[in-house]
Amino acid sequence: MNNPRGSHSSTLIEGLASDKLPHLQGMGRRQRRAAETRLRLFRCALQLFAERGFPNVTLEDITEAADVGKGTFFNYFESKDHVLGVMAEIQLGKVREAVTLAESGKRTIYSVLHRLFRRVAEEPGRSPDLARALISSFLASARVRDLVDRNLREGRKMVAQVVAAGQKRGEIDSRLKKERIAIQLQQAFMGTLLLWSLQGQPALEAWIEGSFQHFWRAIAIPSQEAKR
Repeated sequence: MNNPRGSHSSTLIEGLASDKLPHLQGMGRRQRRAAETRLRLFRCALQLFAERGFPNVTLEDITEAADVGKGTFFNYFESKDHVLGVMAEIQLGKVREAVTLAESGKRTIYSVLHRLFRRVAEEPGRSPDLARALISSFLASARVRDLVDRNLREGRKMVAQVVAAGQKRGEIDSRLKKERIAIQLQQAFMGTLLLWSLQGQPALEAWIEGSFQHFWRAIAIPSQEAKR
């Protein structure tokens, strides 16, 4: 393929096959093989979404890019829309990691949330084109919106657990409702991703860092903010 933009997208999305993805850890061989097939379909779909836009990609486009038949596709997904569920698995795996880190007591809650904020930006933030494609998919499909909403709710419950640990340790203001803080974290992240996807500059890392620091100052106990 001699399309520079497509080549760039392909390079960026290759990182999604990393063995470090939390949702692949601890699986047996059979489960892992199935997960890897689903991941390959997802990677190909995501590349096409970034290049053409979500509404312009067909199921046939995805199966051809992944070199599998329609029957194989339907073994893993109900529709093109449901391919994006793999993104939810990846993101929720990272939130579960944050809960584990918070419960271990080996890291400050500041460092746990800071790491999470940066980690969830990895996949959608691989390029502005990809971020815009994902955002447009939410707008284009009611099924995708429902899938995203369900997973955001699950993610908020887990983030609230991390917040509760921070309040118990005296890092986060106990007067604040943990559920509301969890929503604000998602709002801060998604708003940051949207604005960056429209402008592309400065680098997403700078946007993420600035947004997280503002978020943390809003929830931290002043003495903890000073110590950090």
